[in-house]
Amino acid sequence: MQAMPEKDAAKYRFDVFDITKVWPHKDYPLIPVGKITLNRNPTNYHAETEQSAFAPSHLVPGIEPSNDKMLQGRLLNYPDTHRHRLGPNYEQIPINCPYRARMGSYNIRDGPMTVKGNGDKYPANYEPNSFANAPKEDKSFKWSPVQVSGAVGRYPHQHPNDNYEQPRALFNNVFTE
Repeated sequence: MQAMPEKDAAKYRFDVFDITKVWPHKDYPLIPVGKITLNRNPTNYHAETEQSAFAPSHLVPGIEPSNDKMLQGRLLNYPDTHRHRLGPNYEQIPINCPYRARMGSYNIRDGPMTVKGNGDKYPANYEPNSFANAPKEDKSFKWSPVQVSGAVGRYPHQHPNDNYEQPRALFNNVFTE
């Protein structure tokens, strides 16, 4: 992955959220963050592959999404697509269920394609409710506020982007005869 401090993003030479741009590795080198090992083929292709549901909104606590417009759209639309494709209880399907997760209070209860019953003894997934162990909002997981300056709206692209710098570097420095 690449990481850029927020203070650098505001003054970088091009819009860092422009999906047609690549952050040069000399400015922001790649940072190894992990390794995935594929150690077997699926035994049941439908159960282990066709029903898998990946979404950028499944974030580890403490990790927040950036203001990238494409990412913001995907945060909403990927889970919505999974609900349409696999049903409202897609997170109960074993391939999508967090490791060793129990039926928690935030899953969809009942309805089509439910896999783990109706939630048993767990309280309903709304706040406030009358259950003793009812879910409560944990403000420690609140996302950081975003600083915005100027008017937000639809405007012609005015950022001082050099739309030819990166294709030129690719052609001159990467491609060969």
